[in-house]
Amino acid sequence: MEYLFVRCREFALAELNRLKQRPESGQGMVEYALILVLIAVVVIVILSTVGKRINNVFSNISNGLST
Repeated sequence: MEYLFVRCREFALAELNRLKQRPESGQGMVEYALILVLIAVVVIVILSTVGKRINNVFSNISNGLST
């Protein structure tokens, strides 16, 4: 019975070491991509709501300069 326990313990430790050595570089890239998408969505929402006001301001300036 003790041999089985030692064997299971060795197997568990070997699996933990194998999992620790896995490369996680892909995970970081996914996180950066998600942050970039979130920033892009925020910028699009801000520009769509504020864009019309900015367009009106520049139109007023342009009309004021041309008269």
